[in-house]
Amino acid sequence: MPRARSRTIEEFQTSAAPQDQGSGCLSGFLIPPLAVLMVSLLLAAFAIRQPAPTPLSGTSAPVGVGLAPFFRPEVLHWQDSILRWAAAANVDPNLATVVMQIESCGDPRATSRSGAMGLFQVMPFHFTVTDSPYDPDTNALRGLAYLSRSLQAAGGDARLALAGYNGGIGVIARGDWTWAAETQRYVRYGAPMYADAQRGASQSAALDEWYAKYGVSLCRQASQNQ
Repeated sequence: MPRARSRTIEEFQTSAAPQDQGSGCLSGFLIPPLAVLMVSLLLAAFAIRQPAPTPLSGTSAPVGVGLAPFFRPEVLHWQDSILRWAAAANVDPNLATVVMQIESCGDPRATSRSGAMGLFQVMPFHFTVTDSPYDPDTNALRGLAYLSRSLQAAGGDARLALAGYNGGIGVIARGDWTWAAETQRYVRYGAPMYADAQRGASQSAALDEWYAKYGVSLCRQASQNQ
């Protein structure tokens, strides 16, 4: 709605009392501009003290925020640990949970045909010789460190970070059509899961479809190994 037009000085003078009766020009002309100036200075000082708004990204989440409720119970079993691990890695815990959901469904003993291990399916070359790859804390440390690097390479874009986590950080700079079929599938389910978590959804159609097509046996195994 347009704001009301301010009266000009000429209009104010026209409506004022005749000069020989005294128009109160000191209060009519000087005080209002001074008052406006004082208010403007106070508002400016207040604005300077306010912190700049933080843009939404995949790299952080408000303190105390829990995980989306639609993740599988085998994954929510790790909720307290995920919150701790994600905070240490400076990634959104819901994004970390999406990775765990697709990678292992919360199975700490999961092993892929390519040799990836544990909750976050970390490849052997990411571990040191003294690491215990299946130890949940160690596995999360190495896995989420790589997710954090992927996020940095993707400029905070969670979708591209998921592609980098699955296909290698090098795929982030390439067009989607060049990604391996597995990476495309990873993003096709992972990105909408994360979007559902960000908007506070209680259910996720993407997770339900992923579970029906790929997750039943994986999650059953996770339940047995917890």
